[in-house]
Amino acid sequence: MLDVAKVQRRLGVPADGALGPITLGAIFMRCGATPAIAQHLASTGVAALEGAVILESGLRLAHFLAEVGHESMGFARFTEIWGPTPQQVKYEGRADLGNVNPGDGYRYRGRGPIQITGRANYRRYGEMLGIDLEGNPDLAASPAVGIRIAAAYWTRNRINAPADRDDIEAVTRLINGGVNGIVDRRARLAKAKELLL
Repeated sequence: MLDVAKVQRRLGVPADGALGPITLGAIFMRCGATPAIAQHLASTGVAALEGAVILESGLRLAHFLAEVGHESMGFARFTEIWGPTPQQVKYEGRADLGNVNPGDGYRYRGRGPIQITGRANYRRYGEMLGIDLEGNPDLAASPAVGIRIAAAYWTRNRINAPADRDDIEAVTRLINGGVNGIVDRRARLAKAKELLL
């Protein structure tokens, strides 16, 4: 269980025991987000993270923050930096990602704090959230929309279970498909645990 009042005291925000936008915004700022980005993330993040049952556990929230913090380069990048790298070139024409039209690899590149990738994922999460992400992929880069996508992704991929086991490698594999960036993810997790546990 997340001791919200204790976290609020650590953050220096009013310790009312309720995890609302002010507290969540302060958590995002402590994890590297600018005040403006933190405000946008928190504006829809409370409801999204409650819906994903992430806010019930400090450990779950710590893992979530570590993963989205890594994927977004400390909440600084909500659109994938495009080279294109050899890996990015491989996005083009990948049927498993739904990239069936020329240019889909770039058009549906990673966006949002969890960096969803591929036409099929933009369609899937857009339908889940009632937003036309497939037709308007840049919407996924909006922090207020992106945090909702990240929470939906977390739920759909059942990431609470490995987070509850404190299994960062399993969590990372569900986010990234491998363990890319595991050193940074571990460092971010340790920082989040210091704040939340």
